[in-house]
Amino acid sequence: MSLVLSLFPGIGLLDMAFEQEGFCVVRGPDVLWGGDIRRFHPPAGKFDGVIGGPPCQAFSRMQNINRARGRQPAFGNLIPEFERCVREAEPLWFAMENVPDSPRPAIEGYGIHSFILNNRQCIDEHGRPAKQNRIRCWSFGMRGERRVLPVEVVCFEHAEFEGAAISHATSWSKVNSRPEGSMSVKSLATLVRKQGLPAEFDLPPFTVSAKCKAVGNGVPLPMGRAIARAVKEAIGM
Repeated sequence: MSLVLSLFPGIGLLDMAFEQEGFCVVRGPDVLWGGDIRRFHPPAGKFDGVIGGPPCQAFSRMQNINRARGRQPAFGNLIPEFERCVREAEPLWFAMENVPDSPRPAIEGYGIHSFILNNRQCIDEHGRPAKQNRIRCWSFGMRGERRVLPVEVVCFEHAEFEGAAISHATSWSKVNSRPEGSMSVKSLATLVRKQGLPAEFDLPPFTVSAKCKAVGNGVPLPMGRAIARAVKEAIGM
């Protein structure tokens, strides 16, 4: 079994996808649980791979609007911290996720293949194209060589089209100012479904608004599984 270190794991949706594909995932620190990546130093030579999605707010197109209103993103560019952890861990491979406008990682000793993937190109749990229109940039690095990640994508899209499950859109931000009533629960159920999670998925310690934010920030399961399957093929697992 391949041992993988997860950086910036959040509530572990990308971790879940890799676990479903047979990887053993160890989670690193995350601000959601009071952790600080800047104080984290992984041991060298213990992990086969490193996965993760550094906070994307600084590179999101929504931030142009927020900055114009005088609001700065909660996190700056933490991609250098991802790069540092990969250097220290010295894995065979890594996979990093972020928004399309984010900087691409550059780590000496690794050949890196970066590409754009839409969740609608990935297969859901029923073997059909996923509905959620969510575009992300992935960077796959292989130690000593550049290897194209062979992601299997569908040639057609689902007949139904759904917008991205995001945590900061107006419809979700309103949840934060409302009592936790039926509207909040309905919003959470929509996010859970869009992300490909089972209907009973829950985060008991969180408020409903916090659950919406955490689920909306995660990697959709169809996309995560597509990446995990491609990594297995690329490394001969």
